[in-house]
Amino acid sequence: MNQKDCHVNYLNSFSSIPNEIVEELFNISEFKTIKAGKQIVKENEVPTKVYMLTSGVVRCYLSSESGKEYNKNFYLPYSFVGPLTSLIDRKPSQFVYETLLDSEMYEIDYYKFSMLCKKHESLNILYTKILESVYRVYEKRLVDLISLDAKSRYFELCNQIPNLETLIPQYHIASYLGITPVQLSRIRNKIEIY
Repeated sequence: MNQKDCHVNYLNSFSSIPNEIVEELFNISEFKTIKAGKQIVKENEVPTKVYMLTSGVVRCYLSSESGKEYNKNFYLPYSFVGPLTSLIDRKPSQFVYETLLDSEMYEIDYYKFSMLCKKHESLNILYTKILESVYRVYEKRLVDLISLDAKSRYFELCNQIPNLETLIPQYHIASYLGITPVQLSRIRNKIEIY
């Protein structure tokens, strides 16, 4: 199975799409290899693209006025990446999306994709299924932040990202968990003792 077939299989895991419509989707997409540390969406930029990540890691973060960064999410293959609210409202993004590792992804013109969704019911169903999936992840993150302590949130993140420690720097992990790097170090040290 070639790479493109793997990518199509991922899309079909949400909802089955006829081959000719898949081709239309690829026609409005560009496959890109992006180096680590590159911002694919900048703060205050009005975005027009959404991304399907096929390799690497992307982080999404928000910066305070003082310049402190707060990690909102980490994206691993396969996932859809982009500031959805900004795309829908055609407004500047509050978030930055940055590659943490060299990454490969499809860059998709969101507005052309929206037009295709109006034209093809199967793509509209796919879009709905993807949104449902994204919302489930978002809701779980909110519940975890409210109901779990820092140690439990760390365990949960380790379950979601098996190679967490090798993929994502400690200070980014701490920011995502809402704790300091020192607190994260203490949690990790306690775990190693057991």
